[in-house]
Amino acid sequence: MTRLPRPGTARTTADFVVRMRVLKLSSGLSYRALERRARASGDQLPASTIASTLNRVSLPSEEFVAALVRACGGDVTVTTEWIEARRALVLNDATTMAIAPEQAATGPAPAAGSVGQDPGEPGGARSDASSGRQLTPHLLPPDSPLFVGRDDEVSEAVRLLRHDTTGPATLLVTGPAGVGKTTFAVRVGHLLAPDFPDGQLYADLEGLSDEPTEPFTVLGAFLRALGVHGGSVPPDLTSRIHLYRTLLSKRKVLVVLDNAATTRQINSLLPSGDRCAAVVTSRTTLGELAGRRVQLGILDPVAGLALLRGMLGGARTDAEAEAAQFIVQTCAGLPLAVWVAGARLAARPHWPLAKVARALADEQRKLDELAVGDIAVRVSLEPTYRGLTTTARQALRMISLLPGPDLAGWALAALLDVSLSDAEALLDDLVEVHLVEIGRVSAAGLRYRLHDLVRLFGREQADREIPQQDRRAAFTRLLSTSLHLTDSAAEILSADFQGMPQTELVSWRLPQADTDQLLAEPLAWFDDERRFLLAVVHQALGEPVAASAAGLAIAMTTFFQVGSHFDDWERLQGRALQECLRRGDRRSAARLHRCLGELTTILDRYPEATNHFEQALLLADDQDSACRASATAGLAYVHRLLGRYATSSDHFARAADLARAAGNVNCLVYATNGIGVIDLEQGRLEQARQRFDECLRLSRSVGYQPGEAQALRCLGQRHRALGEYRSAADCFRLAASISHDLGDRLTATHATCWLGDVLVRQGEHAEGRRLLARSLWVYREFGNLWGEAAVLYALAEAQLAAGRPQLARRRAQAAVDLWRQVGSRSWLAIALDTLTTACYLTGDVQAAGRSQGEATGLRASAERAER
Repeated sequence: MTRLPRPGTARTTADFVVRMRVLKLSSGLSYRALERRARASGDQLPASTIASTLNRVSLPSEEFVAALVRACGGDVTVTTEWIEARRALVLNDATTMAIAPEQAATGPAPAAGSVGQDPGEPGGARSDASSGRQLTPHLLPPDSPLFVGRDDEVSEAVRLLRHDTTGPATLLVTGPAGVGKTTFAVRVGHLLAPDFPDGQLYADLEGLSDEPTEPFTVLGAFLRALGVHGGSVPPDLTSRIHLYRTLLSKRKVLVVLDNAATTRQINSLLPSGDRCAAVVTSRTTLGELAGRRVQLGILDPVAGLALLRGMLGGARTDAEAEAAQFIVQTCAGLPLAVWVAGARLAARPHWPLAKVARALADEQRKLDELAVGDIAVRVSLEPTYRGLTTTARQALRMISLLPGPDLAGWALAALLDVSLSDAEALLDDLVEVHLVEIGRVSAAGLRYRLHDLVRLFGREQADREIPQQDRRAAFTRLLSTSLHLTDSAAEILSADFQGMPQTELVSWRLPQADTDQLLAEPLAWFDDERRFLLAVVHQALGEPVAASAAGLAIAMTTFFQVGSHFDDWERLQGRALQECLRRGDRRSAARLHRCLGELTTILDRYPEATNHFEQALLLADDQDSACRASATAGLAYVHRLLGRYATSSDHFARAADLARAAGNVNCLVYATNGIGVIDLEQGRLEQARQRFDECLRLSRSVGYQPGEAQALRCLGQRHRALGEYRSAADCFRLAASISHDLGDRLTATHATCWLGDVLVRQGEHAEGRRLLARSLWVYREFGNLWGEAAVLYALAEAQLAAGRPQLARRRAQAAVDLWRQVGSRSWLAIALDTLTTACYLTGDVQAAGRSQGEATGLRASAERAER
């Protein structure tokens, strides 16, 4: 059995009460449990009496002391020891203290240092002015038995305050509403109590309430707690400050100032004694306050579950483990929210956890459910909200309506129709009071996020305060700005040949200087904003602004392709296409068909790609030459992959004419390069070189880097066909470097694959096979069957060069199967040639004959089709 604490030699009433608190805590019993134990022993000890008595500094009655010690498990010897200690204290006080007549007549004094007590009212622990006897105040609230997590933060706080350096230490504990700042400060205070033997002062400053506690009132309470007779407390603020600092100058006292709103509230309350320390809690960052800082964040899932388990017990929590985890997850790690949910369940032992979990799953009811008695998440947020300026409140309401997990300052600028600098200043104000958190620092600046429960609170305020027409206007500005920034970023990057800007849909934009600043690194900007932009489009589709939403979806094509975001690409533009067709928006539908044709080509789904490009040409009007040019070029590319060279050449030529008419140099490069590839694959190497050189020149003249990389890859293929492997390798290396710098892994792999092939042909087998193996993994990662087949073909050639016909045969057969699957007849014939050679070398003449026959048939069929 645990040995109970003893009273020792308590010097004062306050010391004695503190020791009784320790006795109660060491028993591990709740107030109700102690009441039941006392009743079983024949004592009357109501839970409310225990709570009120242990939170005062007046001396408890002898009957109370005896009953509490017995309820805590003390035997006759221990109980007698506590009673004797109390009697000794009474005798000591009688001989050394002059008890005020009115206090003696009215019984026990009010709680020592109660904030809100009238400055001249007697009461509290003190010393007689004539005796000068020093009291030791212990004003900290009881420590919470349900303290979970925060081990690192507690250790850091204790380390910062437990020091021997010169000057008083100050620690500011900040964090959002409901994160547990008060509980944390009280825990730290109790841990540090032995280091501050002259006492611990505590005051709730109620900084965000309608009537914050004034320093004048707090100083009066502190002075009385330190032993100043009620009549000796100075009547003016300055004198109180001077006396307070004088009393603490030679003492070791810890001062805890809870719920501060401004530095003005606390400056006069901070101790000046070298051996003193202060802990301040605040929802604001109190930038003017000197000292160290600890910022509390939300609890991790393990700590949140531990808090719920502490309230409900392990058996009940484990019995519904999934529901318990969902409750913690829905509370998003906010300790107050978990505590409230746990308190509701603890008060209703017949409720299953699943009942609360289901209620919390309803976004409309969540804040209503997170309330018990006077304690509620909504109530904890309201004072902070009321303390904001009108514009900051509007900012919070608008932010709460945004889709997506986070935002940048430009989004708020559009919502409020203000400058970027003004929007960022408002966000800083919201960060200051922990309603908004800084998510991370990105290439384009800071990103901000809202806690889920703050978002719900903000939406409640928005529903009451923002008219529907104002919401629509704000969202229209946001969508317009998103479109302008994305379109501008794509233009800066110049990584696509579609040539379909959406500028006609832009009605609101940031100043050019702000735009240039944000888009200094366009790829990095899009990586930061991708999830947000996706959410904006999905929210806008189906609304009156659906045309602008479709425009934004189209503008994102370049980044989808370069970043290989194929799932996002298909999901977003597929939905946008359905919406445009439903609304009869032929222009946007044509452009979306064109973009989806590009995607399905990359994914080797050639029948779908053909259909998308053809639908784009059917829907596009004659004035939309940019869309017609890029759709025609895309269709030509598919025909080339399928070996339909005549049809492909006609389409490329038509696309080149349309691109010239539209002034789309990128598309002209793409079409010209396509004709050059047909020349190359049909053995017209000189004509191919001329076209590739022209593409290279045009691409470099306009800064079209993807066109430059493509022309270099094709020139490398020409050198490869001529056996000029060193020149081919140089071209492939440069092409891979350009695509890599653009962040386009798939296109970079096209060059790397053929670089590996020519290295093998140069005799650098190990490096060549390494590059080919790396390329194979990338193609499989992206599901690119054509690229996978190309690597397998190159590996087959490498194995033949290394004298391994059996391995070459397996690789060649795999390439044949893939090219047959995607329908690329020209490359299928080439792979069949390699398979034929491998079969001959392994002695399988019959299989070689079949492969050769199939290759010959494919070429004959292609020639007939051309004629």
